[in-house]
Parts: sequence; structure tokens; C-alpha cells
Amino acid sequence: MVNEMKQFLSFVIKEAKHILRDKRTMLILFGMPVVLMFIFGFAITTDVKNVRTVVVTSQMDHLTQQAIERLAVSEYFIITKTVSTPSEAEYLIRSQKADMAVVFASDFASKKNGIQFIVDGSDPNMSQQWVTYAQQTIANSSPFTLHYSLLYNPQMKSAYNFVPAIMGMLLMLVCAMMTSISIVREKERGTMEVLLVSPIRPLMVIIAKAVPYLVLAFCILIVILLMARFVMGVPLAGSLFWIIAVSTLYILLALSLGLLISNIAETQLVALLMSAMMLLVPVVMLSGMLFPVESMPRVLQWLAAVIPPRYYIQAMRKLMIMGVGIADVMQEVVILFAMTAFFLTIALKKFNVRLE
Repeated sequence: MVNEMKQFLSFVIKEAKHILRDKRTMLILFGMPVVLMFIFGFAITTDVKNVRTVVVTSQMDHLTQQAIERLAVSEYFIITKTVSTPSEAEYLIRSQKADMAVVFASDFASKKNGIQFIVDGSDPNMSQQWVTYAQQTIANSSPFTLHYSLLYNPQMKSAYNFVPAIMGMLLMLVCAMMTSISIVREKERGTMEVLLVSPIRPLMVIIAKAVPYLVLAFCILIVILLMARFVMGVPLAGSLFWIIAVSTLYILLALSLGLLISNIAETQLVALLMSAMMLLVPVVMLSGMLFPVESMPRVLQWLAAVIPPRYYIQAMRKLMIMGVGIADVMQEVVILFAMTAFFLTIALKKFNVRLE
């Protein structure tokens, strides 16, 4: 047992030295997070659709009813509930049952002004669009006095939105893409067979090659969190323990995907192309990183439902920005755990079949 552990550690050290000797890889692994953190603040947005809206009014007069009907008949907003106080509307937003609240003053009909917006500001780009669309939808020839407040992100910083997204993209690429290329490199050079016939068990060889990338992923996670907190001013409102715990689960999922790709690909080029097609493009386009999933066509929403980074990004936005507890992200955690078990089972099964 002791000898096997020593051999396992020697394989880990060997792979770590190989990574550290490659200056270009190190520059990509640690330079890319820093660069993206600084330049990825201008996210592309799409049209607003299906915004869950709460109406706050103490009396339903004719002018108020007319404004509400304009919101209801538009394709941008869905009136989910009518309440009498702003505190009730804020509770619905904090409970993630609504995205925005439109508050009508008690003297709205007589003065023809007095509209306030309470908006979930965890995604500043979209929240600003919601207010703009709502203003344009309910406005008429009479001037209104409009006010709005943003929950979670009153400064409207775009970093609140893109920091969790960058975490999801980088951890997936580092763990999955780099791990798959590393294992395929051994197969391409013909050294994998030599490693597999060594005294240590073949499965331990594969795990030993994945361990350095696991450590690198944690280093990148720490760098991003430090930059987010002290450079970008993004608060870590939730529990740091749960942020790291959910990230650990996501990293294991990414490593499982990398192992699966390495079993399929025979060359580094094929592994790179598969990683790009299976990971990079879906992560950027369908995870909610740049474009809200709710505004996508129905078919793409179905496809986005099987993209692992989507659930990690959602969980990080809730934990980091909204400051919720683990119970409020349990749905995302369960999905990530199920995906991890699924991909790891398939990868290990294909690996065993390959050995036989």
C-alpha cells in the first residue's frame, strides 16, 4: 500500500513537472483568467422576454389598469401577481419568484406620475433593459415621474454578471480540455501503454494525471475570487465554504468530461476540436454566460438544459451576488452531481473496456 502510494505520488509529480516546464501552458492557464477578468465586462445582450413582473398598487384606478394592461399584452413581461406593498414585492424578488416589480403611487391617477421599479440587479445588463422596456411600454403622452432601485447590484457593475460566468468557463476549459489533451498526448506518443503496464494500477495512472489539473483549477478559482473581491469590488455575499464546495463538484464534473474525451480521441488535435465543439462553444453560447436562456428559442433552451456550466453559473450568481444559502441552490447542485456521476461512470466504463 505504501509503495503504491509512493508510485502514485511520483506520477503526480511527473505530470506536475511536465506542466510547469511548459511556459506557454502556464501563461495560458494563469494569464487568461486575469485578462478575461479585465476585458470581459461588455457582455452582449438580447431582447427582453418573459420578465416575471409583480404589480404593486393600493387602488386599481383606470389609469393604473391601463398601464398594467400594456405590460401584460406585451411580449416582454408576464404579470405574475398583484400586491399592495413594495415590501411584499421585494420579498417575491428575493425569493426568486419574480424579476421586477412596478410600484404605482396611491395618487398615480390624479397626478399622472409616481412609478417606481424594484429590479433584481444581479444581472445589471438585463435589469437595465427591463426598466427601459417597461418605461417604453407604459409611457404615453403624459409625463411620468419614474424611480427604480436595484437589489443586489445597486451600482450596476457588469462584473457582478461576468465574474461567475468566467469562473464557469475557465474551470471547464482547464479541467476538461487540458486533462483530455494531456492523456491523449501520452497515447499519441506511445507512452500510455508503458504507463499502463507499470506496477501501479491503470486507473491510478489516469487519476494521477488529473490531480495536477485539479490543483491548478483550485489555484485559478482562488485567483478569480481574489480579483473579484479586491479588484472588481464584487462581494462574496454568500458562504465561502459553499462557494468552494460547489466549485469542487463542478471541477470534478469537468475532469470527468476530460477523461471521457480522452477515451474517444486518438490525437491531440481531435481532443482539442472535440473540446472546442463540446465545451467552448456551448459554454459561451448556451450557458447563460452572454445570452439569457429565457430569451432563446425553445429548441435552444432544451439544448441549454444539458450544458453543465449553466447550472454552475446560476449557482455562483446566487451564492456570490445574492448571498443565498445552499438550500436555495440545491436544484443546481443536484443536477451537477447527477451529471458528474453520469459522465464519470461512462468514462470509467469506456476506459475499462479499452484496457480489456
